[in-house]
Parts: sequence; structure tokens; C-alpha cells
Amino acid sequence: MENKLKRDMLSDWDQTHTQRFQKDIMTFGHRLNETGLFTDEALIALLNKHPSNMLDVCTMGDPEHPLYPNRFRTGDFRNVDGQVLLDAAKAGKVWINVRRGMNIHPEYKEALDEMYGGIAQQTGNKAYNANGGILISSPVAKVPYHFDKTETILWHVRGKKRIYIYPLTQKFIPDRAYESTLLSYLSDDLPYKSEFDDHAQVFDLQPDQAISWPLNSPHRVDNQEFCVSVTTEYSTRQSGMKNAAMIANATLRHRFGITSDYSSAGPVNRQIKSVFGRVIKKVGLVPEDNMEDLVTFKIDPKSPNFIIDTDPVKRDF
Repeated sequence: MENKLKRDMLSDWDQTHTQRFQKDIMTFGHRLNETGLFTDEALIALLNKHPSNMLDVCTMGDPEHPLYPNRFRTGDFRNVDGQVLLDAAKAGKVWINVRRGMNIHPEYKEALDEMYGGIAQQTGNKAYNANGGILISSPVAKVPYHFDKTETILWHVRGKKRIYIYPLTQKFIPDRAYESTLLSYLSDDLPYKSEFDDHAQVFDLQPDQAISWPLNSPHRVDNQEFCVSVTTEYSTRQSGMKNAAMIANATLRHRFGITSDYSSAGPVNRQIKSVFGRVIKKVGLVPEDNMEDLVTFKIDPKSPNFIIDTDPVKRDF
């Protein structure tokens, strides 16, 4: 990373942030709004040019829906203008993920490089290779209780968003649940009980505020207003080793009936399992995920909440 950056994207980072980074939950300021990349006009242009196979338009579960009371659902947005998609996110129950939007388009990639260039300068770690998605979501959007498989930072840009972050213990993220999500390409959701909220740290994010947390910390998100955020993730040696060890344990359990837990294992056992996990993944012994990404609605500006239910079909766009 170059020593000189065009822009200092971190507005209030100090030595305390450097000491706490990746170890504790912490917030810090950023200057993404100053780039002009997240105005309505910029987002409409982005939605119109982004590859369709890298764009997710979803809606949350509706308790009154007879078929989908609790499921995040995938929608068909083909032939829908970016203006309509943005209007749907503002007025309806729509959640949009512009996957790798910060990487694919040069003007956004420049901002991403400045974001992590600033962190690299502050921490002395030059190895960040981040992917960045742009989340555009309705005032009633909720992201279910889940965890991320890699190191993650949420950079909030517009609106108000409440995030609940839970302890990193077996009660809140059991090894078995972790293993199951590693074998699923479509869901990072975890088993959730409302009583968990008694143990959560709650943050009301404002524009120009970012938040990070220790690797794999369970969390969920409730919007308070129409929101725009950037979520960035990057792999580290720690996350790679842990995921590989979890894959090894899941494979041993599913294929051979051998039970082994990551949380109770020692450092040597974890390292051996990590090597084994990488090997079995390469040779194709990892149990395959059978979940299909089904499209169950389409975006229609003439419909309430911009949503029309459709017969389920496998996504092919």
C-alpha cells in the first residue's frame, strides 16, 4: 500500500483504535460520504451498471405470509431500472446487496483502497485484501442473527441502523452451528432466542460511523430509517485456519461419525485439523451444500411494497 493516500478516509482513528482493532467491538469515524459515491444519483447509476449475477434484491420474512413467514427471499429485478430499485428500497421491504461493488468499479475501488490504506497505515498491517459490498435497504429491513466467516467492518453511510453484537461463546455460536454454515453457500444464520438480547451490546449507528468486532461475533441488524452502508470483509491467517479446522470437524462427523469440537481442542489439534480441512476440501471430500437459491418474487413499481409473489424458480441470473 502506498504511504501517501489521496484521501484520509478515517476521521478519528487514534492509538486506542489500533490497540483494540480485531480484539474488541469498536466504532470509528469515516469520510465515505465525502466521495459523492453514495448519493441517490450515484447509487442509481451503480445499480444500472452492476453485473446482475453480483446483485441481490431480497425481502425479509413476513409473519403474515402463508409461505414465507421467516425467510429472507430472493427477487427477480431483471429489466428494472435503478431508480425503481432505489425507490423500492426506500418505500418497501426491499434489501439490496451490491456484491463486490467496491471492487468491480474503479471509482469505488479507489475509495476501498483508501479505506484500507488508512487502516494499514494505522496498524502497520499491509496485508488487507478486502472485498466490499454496498447495502441499500428499506426502513423496516432486518438482517437475521448470523455471523461472518471472515473479518468484517460495517461502514455506515446514510440513515440510522441499530446493530446487536453478542458474546463469542458456545451459547451464542455453537461449533455445530458454525460448521453447518460453512457447508452452506446461501446462509450464515444461527439459531436465535430473544433472551440472547439481554447479553448483547447495542449500537445505534449514525452516518459516517463504522463498527468492527472480533472475528465471528454473532450479530443482527435492525434499520431505523432507509439506510446505505458498506460492508467489507477480508481473510486473515486466523480466520482461514479456523474455517479449515471447522470444515475438517464437519466432514469427520458427516462422513465418518467422528465427533470433534473446535472450542475444546488445543492449539496443536486445531493446527492439524486446519491442514486436514484444506486437504479434504481440495480433494472433494467436503459434504456438498444442497440448498438452491430460489426466486420467489419480482420487483414491480405498481405493487404495494414493490413486490409481487411468483412461483419459485431456481435463480439463473
